[in-house]
Amino acid sequence: MDNELWIILLPIILLPVFFAMGWFAARVDMKTVLKQAKSIPSGFYKSLDALVDRNSGRAARELAEVVDGRPQSYDLNLTLGKLYRQRGENDKAINIHRTMFDSPDTVGEKRARVLFELARNYQSAGLVDRAEQIFLGLQDGEMAHEARQHLLHIYQQDRDWEKAVETARLLSHDEQTYQFEIAQFYCELAQASLFKSNFDAARFHIGKALEANKKCTRANMILGDLEYRLGNFPAAVDAYAAIEQQNHAYLSMVGEKLYEAYAAQGKPEEGLDRLTGYMQTFPELDLIQVVYEKSLLLKGEKEAAQTAVELVRRRPDLNGVYRLLGLKLSDLNPAWKADADMMRSVIGRQLQRSVMYRCRNCHFKSQAFFWHCPACNKWQTFTPNKIEV
Repeated sequence: MDNELWIILLPIILLPVFFAMGWFAARVDMKTVLKQAKSIPSGFYKSLDALVDRNSGRAARELAEVVDGRPQSYDLNLTLGKLYRQRGENDKAINIHRTMFDSPDTVGEKRARVLFELARNYQSAGLVDRAEQIFLGLQDGEMAHEARQHLLHIYQQDRDWEKAVETARLLSHDEQTYQFEIAQFYCELAQASLFKSNFDAARFHIGKALEANKKCTRANMILGDLEYRLGNFPAAVDAYAAIEQQNHAYLSMVGEKLYEAYAAQGKPEEGLDRLTGYMQTFPELDLIQVVYEKSLLLKGEKEAAQTAVELVRRRPDLNGVYRLLGLKLSDLNPAWKADADMMRSVIGRQLQRSVMYRCRNCHFKSQAFFWHCPACNKWQTFTPNKIEV
């Protein structure tokens, strides 16, 4: 009976002891936290404040003073080097990361991270060969994915498309397959082969591009050009026309070529009818000028002008109004011609400033079309038809 009583009373007796131990542990932890907080230099907070104010110069100076007091701090040195690189001070970034790399304390995962940042410094400084060698050496470790992403960027800059294809395939995974980019790399290879009249290689690369991305409009554009140069005009028509099923917006980029492929078969009227049909179905296509010029050639000025006017009225915009005024000038009352011509000139100047190709990703604008945006480095993000921006 006494033993049973002790079993019941023991937890009650020990309760104050457990409470005292918990209170003591909490006090110790709190003292540790306060001690660590007090040990953080004020310069660290000043550096953060400068970064918030987007003053990277002051941030770098403040952080450098903190690092001078703590030369062995891995994280602070790594961050300071990255901050120097961001400011374009690549020599300072290289020096600080080199010093870290030579330190006997930098081992294992830390050593790989320092090497990665050092390679990025070289890349930023334009020493691409050195950067490439380091990134290649990091492909077997935990930094492999990040290293390959930078290698892919280097190979695109150097236009080394075969290495770009190989690296993109290594990067591919379920969430991002890189098939879209791989198709563009093969298109670059196909375009280069076609330029050198290496038709077999061009056809091979076109096939690879469509294998990677069956909706690659650029591949069919190059295929159409290839067949046209070989005199296979029906095949050229088929290649250009296939773009309608892939992405009809790109038809405006092959409109004239499609007509010429028909004309080479002695079927210019059929080619013109097809372009006119595209314009009626897809009014946003920039094909009015081509349709007008070919109609003028085949049907005369009056019918060509009427066709163009009807197409403009389907989807009036600044570009269409400019062309419409040009078509109507000859029919205007002489008293109005000078004013109409002046209005057309004003619209023409406005067109040059506000009607451009634009990247859908970063909104970079240009009068020239790019498959690879020079601003954000994304592929096939430019609008295939000029738009008002």
